[in-house]
Amino acid sequence: MLLVTSRGTGRWVIPKGNIGPGSSLPEAAAQEAEEEAGVSGALCPVPLGAYRYRKRRGSGASLMIDVDVFPLAVTQELPTWKEQGERERRWFSLAEAAERVDEPDLRELIRSFAPSQFRVAVQQSGARATANRTNHKWGTMFAWFQRLLPKTGNFFEMFEAHAATVLAGAEATARLLEGGPSAKEHIREVVEREHDADAITRDVLKTVRATFLTPFDRGAITALIGALDDTIDEMQVFAAACDLYEVTEFEPEMRDMAAIIVDAARVTAEAIPLLRDVARNGERLHELTERVIRIEGHADEIHAAGLKRSLQKHGASDTLRFVVERELYKHLERIVDAFEDVADEIDGIVIDHA
Repeated sequence: MLLVTSRGTGRWVIPKGNIGPGSSLPEAAAQEAEEEAGVSGALCPVPLGAYRYRKRRGSGASLMIDVDVFPLAVTQELPTWKEQGERERRWFSLAEAAERVDEPDLRELIRSFAPSQFRVAVQQSGARATANRTNHKWGTMFAWFQRLLPKTGNFFEMFEAHAATVLAGAEATARLLEGGPSAKEHIREVVEREHDADAITRDVLKTVRATFLTPFDRGAITALIGALDDTIDEMQVFAAACDLYEVTEFEPEMRDMAAIIVDAARVTAEAIPLLRDVARNGERLHELTERVIRIEGHADEIHAAGLKRSLQKHGASDTLRFVVERELYKHLERIVDAFEDVADEIDGIVIDHA
């Protein structure tokens, strides 16, 4: 399989790109293969499947992109091609290609493309079907017994994934508050990050119900993931308000609050992994939660100063502008308040377990 390097990061990827006007998906795929990898050949018009990845835009927004993957049987390697000086191309075995790409879904697509993998999957499916028919009774009893076995769940991994998503949402919110023509992209990223966080929250809640042994009290687990989720929910509400009122220019105090939100998200992302060993990390966790509380107090001062300036500047001459800015300040304050709630939940866990 032929892979090319990304122009931005140098990592190994498949040729891909946007669909030009009037082009079909297969035509666009063939064109990208020629421009990026310098190859042509017979293209199957039916996609192998699809995968998603995040692409960094020039504005700084990191947006989710859906990619349909088409197999192309290479019949010609061109000596020169459009992006020859910008990329490296190299042939790999399917197993090597799967290991070189970063996207998990693309990795599985590459692996499944190997005929040997198809044969193994079919053989395994057949063996399982035979076993299920001959051992149905024992299988049912084992499934019942298995449900009684202690389970611990992967709560720490999910907490850390959620905290990383919250941090990405905070950074997108800060980019939105920088203003400019890319506001729509930053709003979209905040919404996407909020959807990602919701999915993790649902996984945590399902795992709590199915888990026998949990690292903390079940109520503490649900309260912590709920507080984390509230932070990015409030970011999404703020982004929606910017979109509704079509605000693209922001006051200095709003940008200062955005910087505080990013700082609170970074502190939270540092604190969450320490919950894996609360007894050993209790003192550091208290330091981090106290920092979030101090951050929240500073945000209150900035919020009051910004609101006062907005009233003096627009209260008499542009009441609508003042009302919109007051609402935006309210949403920004709620984001910071939500991070303080996360700090309180972490403190509760430390008190109970350290």
